[in-house]
This record gives sequence, structure tokens and C-alpha cells, in this order.
Amino acid sequence: MSLNVKMGDRPIFMYEEESQSEKLARKSKETPVFPIAIAACVAAVGVGVYKFNKRGKMSPSLFLMQLRVGAQGVAVGALTLGLIYTMVDQHILKKKN
Repeated sequence: MSLNVKMGDRPIFMYEEESQSEKLARKSKETPVFPIAIAACVAAVGVGVYKFNKRGKMSPSLFLMQLRVGAQGVAVGALTLGLIYTMVDQHILKKKN
């Protein structure tokens, strides 16, 4: 189902319903770094769950704060890589959209 909102002769925006898998496929085509970022987040959560059980006598609140800082580092790294990819793709390689 699609919905077009028009103002005069020009459409303002086009809205189409899409499933989650279609949205993931579209995002993966638009930005190839997107699936890598998702995989990095899943890996960070997996490592965190594993290390939570092996933390020893460390308090849970301290462990979770350290895990949050690590997860934020992964997120910033993924955003930086995506930004570098986009800049190289659009400005250095001058790829037309």
C-alpha cells in the first residue's frame, strides 16, 4: 500500500508500507556498513552476556557501566566507518545516485 501526499501538483512525500525484511534489505543496499554495524552490536551483547557470568567478584553495576562504555565505543566506531565509507563513495569516487 502506498500513500502519496500532494501539495498542488508536486508530491511532498511518498509513503510505502514495507516489512521488516524488506526494510533491512533496502538499508543494506543503501549503506553496506549497516549489516556490519548490526553484527558488531550483536557481538558486543554476546560478549557482554558471556563475561557477565565470568566477572568474578566485580559488582554488577560496575560491570554494566564498563559494558556500556564498550558498547558506545563500538557504536561510535561503526558510525565513523559508515561516515568514512559515505564520504569516499560520494566525494572521492564521485558515485552518482
